[in-house]
Amino acid sequence: MRHIAIDARIINSSTGMYVERLLHYLQKIDEVSNYSVLVRAKDKEFWKPTGDNFHVKVADFDNYSLSEQIGFKNYLDELHPDLVHYCMPQQPIRYKGIHVTTFHDLSLLKTYNSDKGWLIFHFKQFVGRFVFRRVLKTSKFIITPSKYTKNELLKFDTKLNPDKVAVTPEAADIFASEVTPYEHPFNRYIMYVGQQSDYKNIKRLGDAHQKLLQKYPDLGLILVGKINASAQNNKKYFESKGYKNIHFTDFLPNPQRDWLYKNTAAYVFPSLMEGFGLPGLEAMGYGAPVVSSNATCLPEVYDDAAHYFDPLNTDDMARAIDEVLSDEGLRNSLIAEGYKQIAKYSWERMAKQTYSIYIDAVRNYVRP
Repeated sequence: MRHIAIDARIINSSTGMYVERLLHYLQKIDEVSNYSVLVRAKDKEFWKPTGDNFHVKVADFDNYSLSEQIGFKNYLDELHPDLVHYCMPQQPIRYKGIHVTTFHDLSLLKTYNSDKGWLIFHFKQFVGRFVFRRVLKTSKFIITPSKYTKNELLKFDTKLNPDKVAVTPEAADIFASEVTPYEHPFNRYIMYVGQQSDYKNIKRLGDAHQKLLQKYPDLGLILVGKINASAQNNKKYFESKGYKNIHFTDFLPNPQRDWLYKNTAAYVFPSLMEGFGLPGLEAMGYGAPVVSSNATCLPEVYDDAAHYFDPLNTDDMARAIDEVLSDEGLRNSLIAEGYKQIAKYSWERMAKQTYSIYIDAVRNYVRP
């Protein structure tokens, strides 16, 4: 029986939806292979398998750590799987078994988060460049969620064979019947969902929102997501500027988040760097018109279902949001195109494509 190990240590993180949906559909696709799902100790009960051939195991090794390079390698050597799927590029670079790796984006190398120590962050970037090149060389296949990320990898490592990189787009699950009202102080609002690291460009979104208050004095801006160090930095910035009508929700359960999607005047995605841009698709699924940055992969993923702006220009951001707020025909068109756009994506198809990559990776492999 084939033994596949899935490095799911990020399952309870901002990119964890990718891992959870992959596992969910793999259980329907492959009832034969034996799967070891490797998680941190704190997440041992986070995901419950329904397939008898899926087994959760604890691999409590920190990302980009010495324990990852030595302890995790020894762990995998003892586990002795036929294939390892690393769902992020962080991994023991000396592991010699067959493996595939998912690169969601290159934000580690192309961005800086001011909530981190400058020296520590840049040292992590320096190490990341070395690790990434090693991973691209040793992985049997590389998986990316968009053509943009694939092309970025090919620019980063000009020796990388394009045929080695497979694009498996993600998707958005919509549960419109399970929404729960969220109390907020606004009659009308625009919103953003997700983490608030510098490259997410939330300060400029706040700047653009304040410009819009001149025309829409009661318009709120709701920022959905855990109030961590990055969000605290943004909050302090807005307070120092005396900005009004900006509301931080902190962590919200999905039913309340989805209620906000359903009732927003517009979902705004100002990001400077994305590998796929899942929140915009989620917003489309709940009937929200999407106003998006024109940077990186976002036009590829959203196509004609979003109204775009230059994310470095707050006047242009305010212009695009204003056009969606004031033009009912444009709003209705974006909503209709949004429903069409999300129908193009499927988590189950992503899982089937990934499973095919597994099969190709172990083909002709004779286990020692």
